[in-house]
Parts: sequence; C-alpha cells; structure tokens
Amino acid sequence: MTTVFLDLSLGPKPLGRVKIELYTEQLPRTTENFRQFCTGEYKEQGRPIGYKQSKFHRLVPGFMLQGGDFVRGNGTGTKTIFGLDAFEDEAFVYKNEPFTVAMANSGPDTNGCQFFINLAPNHFLDGKHVVFGHVVEGQDIIETIERVSVENEKPLIDVVISNCGEM
Repeated sequence: MTTVFLDLSLGPKPLGRVKIELYTEQLPRTTENFRQFCTGEYKEQGRPIGYKQSKFHRLVPGFMLQGGDFVRGNGTGTKTIFGLDAFEDEAFVYKNEPFTVAMANSGPDTNGCQFFINLAPNHFLDGKHVVFGHVVEGQDIIETIERVSVENEKPLIDVVISNCGEM
C-alpha cells in the first residue's frame, strides 16, 4: 500500500500532517490519479499540477470535508491524470466509514480530482462514491477542521493543503 500526506493549515496557522493509506492493489487507477496530484508528478506545460496550495471548499460537520478542486477552487473544477475531465468508477470495494477518503463526483463515472473525507458512517454513499483510502494519522486534525464555522457549507476560515506528497 502507498501512503500520501497532506499538510493542512487553518488560515495562516499550520495544523499538522494527515497521512492517508491508499488502496492501490484494489483501485490502481483511482489511487494513482490521487497520488500524482499529491506528489505533483502530473505536469501541464512543464509545471506541476495538483493539490498543493488548494483549499477544502466544502465542509458539512457530521458528514464530510471536500477538497481537491485545484482547477476552480469552488467545487466545479475537474481534471484527471488520464487526459480526460473524468474517469470511470473503478470499483465499490470499501464502505464510506469515518475517516475513509472517497472520490467526489457528479454522478456515475465522473471522477476527477475532487475527493472527500467521511466524517461519519455515510453508507447511503456506498456504491455511488469510490472509497480509495483511509486516514491513518491526523484524525485529530480532521476533527479540528470539522469544528470550523461554515456558511452555505463553505468554511469561513481557509482550510489549505500547504504541502502534500508521498511518504
């Protein structure tokens, strides 16, 4: 299994490192897409494209924390490492349990760069969102973020991926 990290900040304040173990054997395409956006290996016109300096644009306490839209920053952007705007649902092997990481989408086979961290058992999402990893370290950081005030599901303080990569 592969482990990636997200160094998170709340406004200007560093919160710490969240480590995510990826289910690479069962979901090679989904995890490789996420991994390359974490490492900056994917490039366009020679420059790294990915999650570094992007924000978590959506927070629903007791449900989920969504980010990964480095294209537009508001939940409408999409990109993949495969040269397409979206790719297929690879498999629904795992359930949406607390601290699992899943692909955000706008329907079947519309996976891109956006992802979310489940903050509760969200079994109504099983079979609709591909769960491709889980938080193995930094759950306390996610819980701190969950307490941030929101307006229309948008955190009132920026939650930023200040750095990210592979362990």
